[in-house]
Amino acid sequence: MKISIEDLKFQCIIGILDFERQKEQDVIIDLSIVYEYVDVFINYAEVAEVVKSSMKDKKYLLIEDALADLSQILKEKFSKINTLNLKITKPSILPDCRVSVEDCFKFDS
Repeated sequence: MKISIEDLKFQCIIGILDFERQKEQDVIIDLSIVYEYVDVFINYAEVAEVVKSSMKDKKYLLIEDALADLSQILKEKFSKINTLNLKITKPSILPDCRVSVEDCFKFDS
């Protein structure tokens, strides 16, 4: 089974530049979760809320750190996850493009 969440948009503190630490900026999260569905499902609304609340609470410096931490948080909360593809985009950080970092996490279930 595969869950996809695309274009999850919200604002949070993320980044290492001074102005990024002072004011929330737009972020967009895209993720997919592969898991084996056997009578127990993963609630995608709960996944979206965990991602949003974690990003807002933790105020990450680097997108790379956010990716690694979110992967562990999601695996702990949703133990059935086998594979997690996670992408964080900062659409407004540069004037002429959108910047993203993504990674794929594979877990032993």
